[in-house]
Amino acid sequence: MYNLMATAEKIRNMEIRGAGRIAVSASAALRDYAQTLSSLSPEEFEKRINEAARILIETRPTAVSLPNAVALTKKHSSRNVKEAIAEIVDNSERFIKNANEALEKIGKVGARRIRDGDVIMTHCNSHAAISIIKTAFKEGKNISVIATESRPRRQGLITIRELNDAGIPTTLIVDSAVRLLMKNVDLVVVGADSIAVNGALVNKIGTSQIAMAAREARKNVLVAAETYKFSPNTILGQIVEIEDRSSDEVIDSAILKELPNVKVKNPAFDVTPPEYIDLIITDVGAFPPAMAYIVIKEYLGLDMIDLN
Repeated sequence: MYNLMATAEKIRNMEIRGAGRIAVSASAALRDYAQTLSSLSPEEFEKRINEAARILIETRPTAVSLPNAVALTKKHSSRNVKEAIAEIVDNSERFIKNANEALEKIGKVGARRIRDGDVIMTHCNSHAAISIIKTAFKEGKNISVIATESRPRRQGLITIRELNDAGIPTTLIVDSAVRLLMKNVDLVVVGADSIAVNGALVNKIGTSQIAMAAREARKNVLVAAETYKFSPNTILGQIVEIEDRSSDEVIDSAILKELPNVKVKNPAFDVTPPEYIDLIITDVGAFPPAMAYIVIKEYLGLDMIDLN
């Protein structure tokens, strides 16, 4: 049973992290919350569901998987509260099932792009990117991985543990070593928090400089992304908000107090332009960035766009 407020807090403080895990948790929390509202009038039910959706969406402003998951889950047509709840439950269970199956599909599609002997660089901790790497390894390809620390929260340490446990030879590097070691890399595989209609990628801070180094070294960049990570509202010109996080992630607050002339900027994400990306690997196939609009239109639906 997912408690709405507890789940929202866990997403906010990054106890639940990763765009896919955030989406699944939010969908489950909204589903379970809806089931507590069966005694309400239709008007009060709508008010409560919309308020719950707002609470979840506001926890993390950048990962579009969150509002997409919430929108897909809360969609219902019935004015009868019990019927509306049943619709929401069905929506959530279908979304979670599809989300779990998406990782396997992405792994199979992406593994076809990995050759025997490849050295792969990855960044942060993306279940979709790791699915591609693990699938290629399970297929018997002799591969190895270079993984970044992904500061300031060092999500790369989660990645190297997962790869280690899968038996995949892995090297951990500091983020600033990316350009130096790019010459040893055959392919870059990263995840996604949001993908805009023009194919631009919003992902963990540092992704864009990895993509830039890869472009300079003429190495291909693959983005692993479930279809629900595409951003419908960018069709209307909405800019994906880049989340700024606490300075405590970068420097101890006690030290910062001793430095009155110093401030800390801690953006959690950056934007990689589409021309730095060779292919986006999704659960419905592999697409060049220029086809992002088609993915949004055909697999999310234009009714996902918020016209307000």
